[in-house]
Formats: sequence, structure tokens, C-alpha cells
Amino acid sequence: MPLHKPIIGIVGGIGSGKSTVARMLADLGCLVIDADVVGHDLLREAAIREQVVRLFGQGVLDAAGEVDRKAVAKLVFDDADALAKLNALMHPAIADKINQRIAAALEDDAVLAVVLDAAVLFEAGWDRVCTTCIYVQAPNSLRAARVKDNRGWDEAAWRSRENSQISLDTKALRCEYTLDNSSDISHLCLQVRQVLHRILKESSAC
Repeated sequence: MPLHKPIIGIVGGIGSGKSTVARMLADLGCLVIDADVVGHDLLREAAIREQVVRLFGQGVLDAAGEVDRKAVAKLVFDDADALAKLNALMHPAIADKINQRIAAALEDDAVLAVVLDAAVLFEAGWDRVCTTCIYVQAPNSLRAARVKDNRGWDEAAWRSRENSQISLDTKALRCEYTLDNSSDISHLCLQVRQVLHRILKESSAC
């Protein structure tokens, strides 16, 4: 076990394969915290749901009275002010949950490292809790095809969401490691193993 357990942030463009990398790291003994899942869980909490309705109206609720994430997405991704209001509500709440899970993982000897999978890692300032960050890259054409196949988004929807984040060049520059996800899964897996080995080695030397 490293003397200082790494906290690894994962970023990349939409459709680059961040979640795939996170799953590989989980298979290698890391605990993965998916910020999107944390946010989705929070939207089911009454206090958060009420605040979302206060911001955007009853139209964001589905027939069961739960927050309809697709309805919220339509409201915020082309409206910078609305997105800022949603982020101001959600990011601190998500950060609290992330910090709680990191603290628990750091005390768990079975956890080799903590992985934070967050599309807006830098925008939300969550990189401050990370000891290192990994950038996952893939060509635009491949990412667009993945997003269309996996999420049903057309190019306009994909670019709208990506434009709400900082540039990919900025993300890459702020990361210590880069993984190339433009080839087959075995090539990516090899890179993940190599990078994790380097990260753990550096941590144990601290």
C-alpha cells in the first residue's frame, strides 16, 4: 500500500472514454467516484429537488414528481445564466459527497487509489482534492460516433454540452498524464495499467 494514497482525477472530451478508463482502474483496485452519479442521487433528495423547482419551475419534474434531468439539460446548456445557477446549487452539494467518500476510501486498506471521474473537474474546482489528473483523448469523429451510438445525441447536442466546459486543450495541459483512446480496448487497458503503476510508484516515494 502506498504511503500516500493517490486521488486521481479523470477528464476528457465527451465520448472520449473517461468512464471506460474509470472502470479499468476499478478493476485494478481503485475506488471510483462518479460525479455524475453523485449529482443524480442528489437530485432525488427532497431539499435539492425543491431548490431545482424553485429555480426552474414545475416543468422540470416528471410524472412521478422527480427531477427530469433531460428537461433541466434543455434549459441550461444553451443558457449560461441558467447553467451558472444550477452549478451554484449542485457543485457544493456534490463536493460534500465527494469529500465524504474520499475520506472513507483513504481509511480503507482495500482501496489502492481513489478515482474521481468528473466531466467538470476543473470548472468545479474539484481538482484541488486530486494528487494527479489523467486526460483521456480521442479524435472528434470517433467521439461524435460514440456519443450518437451510446447516448443518441446528434452533433449539435454534443457540441452544445462540450461548449459549456473549458477547452480540451486547457484540460490536457492541466493533467499530468494522457491516455490515447483512439485504438482498441486492449491498447487502452495497457496504458491504464502503465499509468497507474507510475502513479502508485510516485506516491510510495513521497
